[in-house]
Amino acid sequence: MDFEQIRTLADRIRHNVHQVIVGKDEVVDLLLVALVSSGHVLLEDVPGTGKTLLAKAMAKSLGCTFRRIQFTPDLLPSDLSGINYYNQKTGDFEFREGPIFSQIVLADEINRATPRTQSSLLECMEERQITVDGETRRLDRPFLVIATQNPVENQGTFPLPEAQLDRFLIKVKMGYPTSEEAVDILRRFKEENPLDRIEAVASARDIVAAQDRYSQIKVSEDILRYMIAIVEKTRAHSEVAMGVSPRGSQALLKAVQVYAILQGRDYVTPDDVKAMAKPVLAHRILLRNAMRYKDRMDEQVIDKILGETETPSEESLLKR
Repeated sequence: MDFEQIRTLADRIRHNVHQVIVGKDEVVDLLLVALVSSGHVLLEDVPGTGKTLLAKAMAKSLGCTFRRIQFTPDLLPSDLSGINYYNQKTGDFEFREGPIFSQIVLADEINRATPRTQSSLLECMEERQITVDGETRRLDRPFLVIATQNPVENQGTFPLPEAQLDRFLIKVKMGYPTSEEAVDILRRFKEENPLDRIEAVASARDIVAAQDRYSQIKVSEDILRYMIAIVEKTRAHSEVAMGVSPRGSQALLKAVQVYAILQGRDYVTPDDVKAMAKPVLAHRILLRNAMRYKDRMDEQVIDKILGETETPSEESLLKR
């Protein structure tokens, strides 16, 4: 699969999702970036903004196995992974797979589960495998976790720790629709749910082929140094207690390579880095006196850092 085929594949998925989702072009593109780069997505916003609907529309657009998991305080790790149970007919133990053995997993309201259950996702998300009773089982490719959480509810929720947040390639905030978009939503859902009509437009094989190819996008030495300069400034910033880790810089590289393909190029530009910096890096920094900061303060810090970092010249972009 070449870069143009990857872009065409992304266009098909995007068009299919937009049969259900009104607007949100940037959010849909971020999900496509995560899908092609083998990353995971955390959708965060107030209830009713379409987080679950977007995840379902994306899942139905792909010819992959899909499971939705409703996270609750009483959910156990074994409810995700599955269990070994004794089969009286055969007289032996057999493994019953849990919902995590799906290619697309919707972890709905992930912050309602206990830290023990949340942490059971770490191995799955990072290593694409899960260990049950000492036996390790591989997860099928592609494997994408789309998690949702509501930021305004405190009672009965367990905030994701930094180690868990770092496993998400991208964190997205949906936001409210514009007035025109809100009218279009009412018009579109007036008689039926368009989610029921859409069908898969991409196979698992297509996605895996794109995942194996995107990393060949050209990234110049100056772009690599530009990204590292941004990451290092998060560690030295006066308002940041903990900066972006090396895993975060690798995630940024993956994201900008896929984003460049979506823009129709075979090389990365500084604008690609700027477009991906906030969704990839903002949730990976820990602010000082974080409780005193208003919403999106982490994104504002990234904006400041981007403004203070020298941008590479255009002449160097095609060098590797």
